[in-house]
Amino acid sequence: MSWLEILDIVSRWIFIFCISYYLITNLQWYNYSLYRVITKHHKQKWHFLHFVIPICVFLISSFYAQNMIFYAYLYIVEIPLLTIWTFKLDKKLVFTKRVLRFFVICFAFVFFNEILTILSKDFNPSLRFLYLLPLLFGCIFSKLYEILLLNRYTQMAKDKLALMASLRIIAITGSFGKTSIKNFLYQILQNKYTVYATPRSVNTFKGIIDDINKNLDFGTDIYIAEAGARQSGDIKEIALLLQPQYAIIGEVGYQHIEYFKTFDNVLQTKLELLESKRLKKAFVYEKNPIPEYISGDKKSLIQPYPDDIRNISATLEGTSFEIKLQKEWYLFETKVLGEFNVDNISVAIVLANALKIPIADIQKSVSKLQPTPHRLNLLNVNQKIIIDDSFNGNLKGMLEAVRLSSLYPKRKIIVTPGLVESDAESNIALAKEIDKVFDIVIITGELNSKILSAYIQKPQKIILKDKAQLENILQASTQQEDLILFANDAPSYI
Repeated sequence: MSWLEILDIVSRWIFIFCISYYLITNLQWYNYSLYRVITKHHKQKWHFLHFVIPICVFLISSFYAQNMIFYAYLYIVEIPLLTIWTFKLDKKLVFTKRVLRFFVICFAFVFFNEILTILSKDFNPSLRFLYLLPLLFGCIFSKLYEILLLNRYTQMAKDKLALMASLRIIAITGSFGKTSIKNFLYQILQNKYTVYATPRSVNTFKGIIDDINKNLDFGTDIYIAEAGARQSGDIKEIALLLQPQYAIIGEVGYQHIEYFKTFDNVLQTKLELLESKRLKKAFVYEKNPIPEYISGDKKSLIQPYPDDIRNISATLEGTSFEIKLQKEWYLFETKVLGEFNVDNISVAIVLANALKIPIADIQKSVSKLQPTPHRLNLLNVNQKIIIDDSFNGNLKGMLEAVRLSSLYPKRKIIVTPGLVESDAESNIALAKEIDKVFDIVIITGELNSKILSAYIQKPQKIILKDKAQLENILQASTQQEDLILFANDAPSYI
């Protein structure tokens, strides 16, 4: 075998690794949905730069100069560009078992393909596309393996839940606020019961199955699960798996509208949580319309919230409100920020009361509530006031963060990419409120930079395409006693 043949084999392996690495990274971001990678990605140019163009060069160059064009492109252009791209990412590839299986399957086919090539003495350059088949086979066989694995783990989760006959399950869904409600409810209930809640923002069918099999202890009294959705049927799948006795359906809005197309589709999907056959009570946000097809026994289980709330006060020091329970008014105070959190805390209070926790104990728990990480967290850093609202991606929540910032008497800076997975009208409404409050606006990313810039006129504007520069920009443009709001600060692939 000549050195040129060795170079060709090594180069092909490196090339397949590069495009495989790019593909699996994007699939991991979008829950392993190729459809979403193709149709929902906000930076389609990356697909052309790191996938389409390299493949075209690989296929075409075989007809010219003994692949020298391909070698030059691979080592001078593709590898450096992909390396730079990888290092700049906020959300890098996590080498999970699924990712490792993908690479193993893919390169098993690469090895098999190379053996066939060596055995075939007269390889036609026009068949060079066959070298790409391992990537296709890797995707197909990896997907089939994951389906078989999921079916097995699903049955394991069902069997485990069946053994836990006394377990009470609370499922929470909504367009936003799910994680906050879950965390508040967990903190209130844990003083009386052995409670387990899905960690972080685990809210998919696969994530919940994995969580049940690995983490749900047989001694648990109450299991709180967050249910998210990207398409119709997702919530129903979770509801039929868990069969929760209690459901909370938070405010339904236009979040993820690009997936559902219409508000009615979003609402219908969230209401799939009512499909549980063991449902005793469903707490539904009062402004959510209830369609006519929800009737009879299902409708009788619905209790609107927040109900009977008065004297709300929400400042940078904390939040207080009164709620009517058992025909009497009770005061609740918390250090959790944000008027919208009154809704989230109130439904946790009502459900805790339904689970027979004394009101005085609930009041004490509410006073000690810790905010959900990265959602209106107030910090003091280097003599500056920081409001970390970087995981809050809905209009109502971001407008409340802006309102709270307006209460601060000194200079105010906001760092935001705007609203992701939302419509232009919502971003315009956000931009107009930002324009009234802040002295400096740092817009991160290109997704909404044009529309935000068009409606933000008064403050100084800084458009930051590369977030790696953010720390330097903040050091140069801020001073002591400034307030800095990080609002929905998304990862770089957005």
